[in-house]
Amino acid sequence: FIGFDCIIGNPPYIQLQSMGHDSETLGRMGYQSYERTGDIYCLFYELGMNLLKPDCLLSFITSNKWMRAGYGKALRHYFVDQTNPIQLIDFAGTRIFDSATVDVNILMLTKQANAFETRSCSRRKDGVEINKLSDYFLQNSSICSFWSSDSWVVFSPIELSIKQKIEAIGTPLKDWDINIYRGILTGYNEAFIISGEKRTELLAACETEKERIRTDELIRPILRGRDIKRYTYEFADLYIIATFPAKHYNIDDYPAIKAHLLSYGIERLEQTGKEYTINGEKIKARKKTNNQWFETQDSISYWDDFNKQKIIYPEITKFLNFYYDDEGYYFTNNKCFILTGNYLSFLTGFFNSKLFRICFRDNFPELLGGTRELRKIFIEEIPVIEVSEYIDAQFSELIKQVRHNPQTQEIERQIESKIYGLYGLTEEEIAFIEQVL
Repeated sequence: FIGFDCIIGNPPYIQLQSMGHDSETLGRMGYQSYERTGDIYCLFYELGMNLLKPDCLLSFITSNKWMRAGYGKALRHYFVDQTNPIQLIDFAGTRIFDSATVDVNILMLTKQANAFETRSCSRRKDGVEINKLSDYFLQNSSICSFWSSDSWVVFSPIELSIKQKIEAIGTPLKDWDINIYRGILTGYNEAFIISGEKRTELLAACETEKERIRTDELIRPILRGRDIKRYTYEFADLYIIATFPAKHYNIDDYPAIKAHLLSYGIERLEQTGKEYTINGEKIKARKKTNNQWFETQDSISYWDDFNKQKIIYPEITKFLNFYYDDEGYYFTNNKCFILTGNYLSFLTGFFNSKLFRICFRDNFPELLGGTRELRKIFIEEIPVIEVSEYIDAQFSELIKQVRHNPQTQEIERQIESKIYGLYGLTEEEIAFIEQVL
């Protein structure tokens, strides 16, 4: 535990500093841990190991972003392949230095073959005062095997026990009968995403009732990533002109919409990737595709899934919020994903649960501001217990109550309790989860 007790106070530490203007120069210096979007402190680890004698120790206090951020992938690979990480403590949101706003970690390495046995500890916000860090480490650490460049996550013994129990009885979502799709990319939101006021104006401009009905069917309410809340949403009165290429619309059947889109200039709407100069202003068309000027940028061959019951969740989120659209009413922009298939009520409860957050939050890459990236490739690897239609129906009733009842805490506790029961958690495990979250 060399060096662990000395950090109580404000000693120097290696601070974040982006590559900045030196990025290209540093990239040519041959660092295995180099990432163009990374921070210079990552390179200090490799430089330190290069200077280190065999069998000696290197220990740094740095930002902990390398453990989970995308830019830390090369550094994690370097640690696995070129070093033997023997001790790691992650301060996980606990502020250590008065002069630093970043979360920090202490990593101790040796210049040896990797034994894949890193004694690790995560310092939680549990109110426990630390007088001697080495004692705290001894009492709360466990052996972690960091085998790859994937995110490094430190679990306490009880967290590890819970996660292993959950994973042992779960089936990865990629093996469920579900589909996950990204929301709609228009390529030019200013033209294709309109306000409720503009929608009313376009419908009023229709000359016949048939045209108005056709136009109304093409303008659909849309939710953005920022609109998704836990079990619910906030509608911003926005609508999308859903001219998906896969639907092969004739724009002449929608004269009000055609006039609206053309008001932005056809050069801007074309999907050619070309650049124009009009009245001294540089105009760039949407990226080159085979789609027509009035169509969205993506083909959206899965358009019918937006009309189904579905779970909607943001691509980038700090709070891991999931909403169940059981009427198939809303479309989403490209800052959301939709999930369709079976047992959606149960999945909504599970995704919004404390158990999901404590076990799988760190399965998603951490981005700036503590947000997480919930792309399909990460979601579909989550193992979830399979349930019956009867169980799903029970969750359906509870989720409807959450959505329509302003006093939701008691109902949410019932959902959490049902999930604990399905996974067979002990009272000790439940108490730990409730205390941490």
